[in-house]
Amino acid sequence: MSNAQIETVASGADKAKLAAAGLLVVGGVAAFYLLGKQDLWLRIIALLVLMAAAVGVFLTSVQGKELVAFGQDSVKELRKVVWPTRPEAMQMTLYVFAFVVVMALFLWLTDKTLEWVLYDLILGWKH
Repeated sequence: MSNAQIETVASGADKAKLAAAGLLVVGGVAAFYLLGKQDLWLRIIALLVLMAAAVGVFLTSVQGKELVAFGQDSVKELRKVVWPTRPEAMQMTLYVFAFVVVMALFLWLTDKTLEWVLYDLILGWKH
């Protein structure tokens, strides 16, 4: 048995916020298509306003706050990364290219050897 916790929406207010955010998204898409005879810029503005409202409502919920906290923690961790210098990156790139060339030659040689063994020696077919 696993002790993994399952995350659920705890309060009725959070359920209402998530439902409202979902309805705003659906409303934005519906408005975009219902305003089909209007100018494109008006349709896009209506879509963007309703999507922004949906994001705003979502970010006030517990899940939205956890998402923001996750993003902030990710940025903190990203700042801790030690990035390679340009010469180190170039050196590793050259190592990868050299390995690819050597592996390609090895596979080509293996293919040609198996072709020679199978077709010329075993089956006796001459190209």
